Amino acid sequence: MTQLRGDGTDCYEPIERASLDELRSLQLDRLRATLRHAYANVSHYTQAFDQAGVHPDDLTALQDLSNFPFLVKDDLRRNYPFGMFAVPREQLVRLHASSGTTGQPTVVGYTRNDIDTWATVMARSLYAAGARPGDIAHVAYGYGLFTGGLGAHYGAEKLGCTVVPMSGGQTEKQVQLINDFKPRVILVTPSYCLNLIDEMERQGLDPRQCSLEIGVFGAEPWTDAMRSEIEARLAIDAVDIYGLSEVIGPGVAQECVETKDGPTIWEDHFYPEIIDPDTGQVLPDGEEGELVFTSLTKEAFPVIRYRTRDLTRLLPGTARTMRRMAKVTGRSDDMLIIRGVNVFPSQVEAEIFKVVGLTPHYLLQVGTEGHLKTLTVKVEHAPDAERSTTDTLAAELAHHIKSNIGITAAVDVVPPESVPRSQGKAQRVQAL
Repeated sequence: MTQLRGDGTDCYEPIERASLDELRSLQLDRLRATLRHAYANVSHYTQAFDQAGVHPDDLTALQDLSNFPFLVKDDLRRNYPFGMFAVPREQLVRLHASSGTTGQPTVVGYTRNDIDTWATVMARSLYAAGARPGDIAHVAYGYGLFTGGLGAHYGAEKLGCTVVPMSGGQTEKQVQLINDFKPRVILVTPSYCLNLIDEMERQGLDPRQCSLEIGVFGAEPWTDAMRSEIEARLAIDAVDIYGLSEVIGPGVAQECVETKDGPTIWEDHFYPEIIDPDTGQVLPDGEEGELVFTSLTKEAFPVIRYRTRDLTRLLPGTARTMRRMAKVTGRSDDMLIIRGVNVFPSQVEAEIFKVVGLTPHYLLQVGTEGHLKTLTVKVEHAPDAERSTTDTLAAELAHHIKSNIGITAAVDVVPPESVPRSQGKAQRVQAL
């Protein structure tokens, strides 16, 4: 595990340890300015606020934000490509976009100040993760329209790191460069990190002896069991980063390496709420619900009460004054309903880690029997597991799933390399 330089309690910026009173005052000022900016310059917000009977001047306390309407992804698609921008297109220095695999792509834009803000919150995130100026940072998030690679890249450069802009894929070359360049920090999805570890072992290398000390993992939900697996096999500190393109990209929240107790939300730039996903009612801190964000400093693409669909809780600050978010348990739109039971892929993953002889390479195959959904868990056995034990492993996992999740699932234990490998975000669900 890495040893922090210094006492581990310093920060990248003083605001990270501001008093709650100072932080709330700053949030209120910035929120008022953001609402006015959005209302005056984005027709969607003008119409939505007017229809809801609210005006930016109605906000006199942070709690008043609950009176304003939500922003959802369909709103962004309806305004494709440039309808949500609050500045003239000529003032944009960059565009990013989603893949659009489930509909019209969502397009986000940045002014030069937005890019600098993004780099700053990413530099702050990397510092909280334990990275320091002068470190070599290996970026294995995808580059291009996806915000992960460039967001991590600019933040690492701003912090003063030497950046290796590897992107995703080319797994053998990734391992070669880690072996040759000896980076201290890697930024990567947790599922792809497991692929890198497997490749190191395939090449006869001991992953625990490589130069990596810190892994900054994001872009997909992952369990504490997967954290333990990665830390044990790679001998690093594995910390969670959170972000999404609509809010800014990676760097909205970051887990601090000294506590590893959930990502700290950078509340001076992003104001969080937790709502009941069914009613939209704001829930108290500590209760689980859907995470909602309002940007406080973005110029080109302000978001007001954006529904992320991520399910989590808001928790008090520990390593920093700002609130933390619990690990995302899933998304309200990736929830499976199997014979009346709500199931998230992360729940099944947690049960897989309980079975010695199985690996975390898995796929959830959803079929239909009559009017009901069925679930088959396709999961690889470990290379050293006896093939004759697969029935036993399958039965054990099925028992754990039945006992702890409450559903009957078929389990198909398959040889290593049978489950398609992720080159970035893992695809965990397959419709049959």
